Amino acid sequence: MKIALDAMGGDFAPEMTIAGALEAVTEYDLEVVLVGDKQRISEALRDKRYPSDKISIFHAAEVVEMHEYPSTALRKKRDSSIRRAVELAKSGEADAAVSAGNSGVAMATALFLLGKSPNVDRPAIAAIMPSLTGFFVLIDAGANVDCKPENLLQFAQMGDAYYKAIFDVPNPRIALLSIGEEDTKGNELTKVAFKYLKNAGINFIGNIEGKDIFSGHADVIVCDGFIGNIVLKVSEGLAETVLKMLRREIVNVATGKIGYMMIKPAIKNFKKKTDYSEYGGAPLLGINGTCIISHGRSSSKAIKNAIKVSSEMARKKVHETIAHTLGDFVIKTKVEG
Repeated sequence: MKIALDAMGGDFAPEMTIAGALEAVTEYDLEVVLVGDKQRISEALRDKRYPSDKISIFHAAEVVEMHEYPSTALRKKRDSSIRRAVELAKSGEADAAVSAGNSGVAMATALFLLGKSPNVDRPAIAAIMPSLTGFFVLIDAGANVDCKPENLLQFAQMGDAYYKAIFDVPNPRIALLSIGEEDTKGNELTKVAFKYLKNAGINFIGNIEGKDIFSGHADVIVCDGFIGNIVLKVSEGLAETVLKMLRREIVNVATGKIGYMMIKPAIKNFKKKTDYSEYGGAPLLGINGTCIISHGRSSSKAIKNAIKVSSEMARKKVHETIAHTLGDFVIKTKVEG
């Protein structure tokens, strides 16, 4: 399994991305192609210990900055590290591509070069998040701001296929994010989408409210990308804020230090479960290949886990499963219609 990593993407690239790649090849049975400025990458690799047969460099002269527009980057930066990484995945020289760079450009590049899977109208980002009982998938987490009910239906089907493949769960529970559990609650988008999901042949359990997102009642939560990205960012910010507030309160209490020592293991476990680096990145589902989009401020641990997730998805050919799932649904719908 060979993964193309955009070594120049991210707030702390290339040092952090390279560190994550070295951790990945040391811990897992895979290879990583570091895509980017060959001189800078070589300098960062100097004096590092790693299995040399599992690391290679593919030179790319240009870097896409975080503020650049996707259309501009696609048109003017044809030798960017993001584009070259995805090209390697397209040509088969790599099994998947990973980038912590400009997420909009990464999505646009993957869609432009790899193309959409058959029967997919809009690819979507699937983010793995923690719950009281384990993990759930939030889809769409930011790829599509304006959606139609048909899009939410496909997001549900893609999320269903993804969850089955990654977590080996045969019948994941699918829920639609809305302002109430009743099918009459919500806006026009969710009301119509509810009817579609109810007849989609998946384990649709109905609407789920914001207060129950992390309860563990659902394995896949469906929403449009505008709402999904807000949920994702609020969740990240809330987890960090809770930890900071807890530390501050502990300091203000006279016996705080003693109490902290007693609950330190619990706080450590909580931090681990809510740390985005544990999940590495979010895949772009609905494209003809595997592409993982990581957080811009990804640590080496996050990069390592993104590489791991990408290798698992490529090995299980999740993109092919999604294509078959949606294709079978289209055929069934035509027959019944």
